[in-house]
Amino acid sequence: MTKIKVSIVGASGYTGGELLRLLLFHPNVEINQVTSESYTGKFVYKVHPNLRKATQLKFSSASELQQCDVLFLCLPHNSSQNKIDFYKSIAPKIIDLSADFRLKNQDEYEKWYGHKHVRPELLKEFVYGIPELHREEMKNANYISSAGCNATASILGLYPLFKNDLVFEDRTVIEVKAGSSEGGNKVNEGSHHPERSGVVRSYMPTKHRHTAEILQELSFGKNIQVHFSATAIDIVRGLLATCHVFLKKDLEEKDIWKIYRDAYGNEPFIRIVKENDGIYRYPEPKLLSGTNYCDIGFKKDENSNRLVVISAIDNLMKGAAGQALQAFNIMFGFDERTGLEFTGLHPI
Repeated sequence: MTKIKVSIVGASGYTGGELLRLLLFHPNVEINQVTSESYTGKFVYKVHPNLRKATQLKFSSASELQQCDVLFLCLPHNSSQNKIDFYKSIAPKIIDLSADFRLKNQDEYEKWYGHKHVRPELLKEFVYGIPELHREEMKNANYISSAGCNATASILGLYPLFKNDLVFEDRTVIEVKAGSSEGGNKVNEGSHHPERSGVVRSYMPTKHRHTAEILQELSFGKNIQVHFSATAIDIVRGLLATCHVFLKKDLEEKDIWKIYRDAYGNEPFIRIVKENDGIYRYPEPKLLSGTNYCDIGFKKDENSNRLVVISAIDNLMKGAAGQALQAFNIMFGFDERTGLEFTGLHPI
């Protein structure tokens, strides 16, 4: 079988490194080029030391890109849209891991990102990159925009409830606790070890940009409200979304279980985690390091109609590189699990 030629633009960051790690062992992939403007000419293992002896690839400049079948864009936000015509000339299919093409509405983009989109006419050409929601569209897509990590965990946790019109549209509260790798590999004052270590730091109590993605994917034509907050905690990988919603009718936990089982029972990367005892009776990000799973659990408040949904992922995997590879597999008709079979470690 002819292998798919892929290149990664912006491969020196954490997300690009994870994607490269996955693609190196994908049986249907040939890696053409990986780019980095800061490390052009250097071996990739200088930046990603876990890839020592796995590859002798060197970073190229994006200006040296050659034709390939698929281009993965692992660039800072607001970069892809400015050079999208160039990238489209390099490859017929693009998977963009930035936020540039996630939103379908240019007004919403301007509202949440604070500036006009450079190429708003292209927004509708990109399929939003959560496979569990848009699998059929991905099968025939040329362009996919990978979802944000916080948005992925939140949307997957709540999707069955909103889809079935089971919760009040104006009372959703989401709190995400996330690791330091979510901030990328660029050094800043907040990432300095004495300042970052041990923190439980509320860094975006309101106006988090991923809220726009949650609203887009969960609205189902209705006017909904989502109250989202994000907190940095002292882990490197992983995030936990704790979502509070209020049920329109008095459902028992067995009814809720059935709703999630009906929605996700056949999904290869979603696990419903709800047990009556043990320390892992609800989702725990630690167990998901390096995996493409999203673990979802829930607990109904016995004294009210509040339902607490708990969702966990590895932000660099199901929240970025892993989910992008899952979309790639769908795009080319491969088994979705190809290259993503790792189950995680315990203990870790």
